[in-house]
Amino acid sequence: MTEPRSRITLRPGELVGLAALVAVFVGLITLMVTRDLILSLIVFGATFVLDLVTLAMLMLAVTPNKPADGERPPETLND
Repeated sequence: MTEPRSRITLRPGELVGLAALVAVFVGLITLMVTRDLILSLIVFGATFVLDLVTLAMLMLAVTPNKPADGERPPETLND
């Protein structure tokens, strides 16, 4: 079996990193506006989870399905 390319193995890390970056930004904005550490940590955690789920769902919608080993590719691109 062949080893996966490095681009494929880095993709989950990129998604988690992007979700963390957005969550840190929103958490810092909340901290600067409210000056409440607990509220900003709650907003950070909620934003991180929501961003991670949203990005994962978008990646599932964008990534095309590969045909299984030995299976012919579909005749049209809509299958």
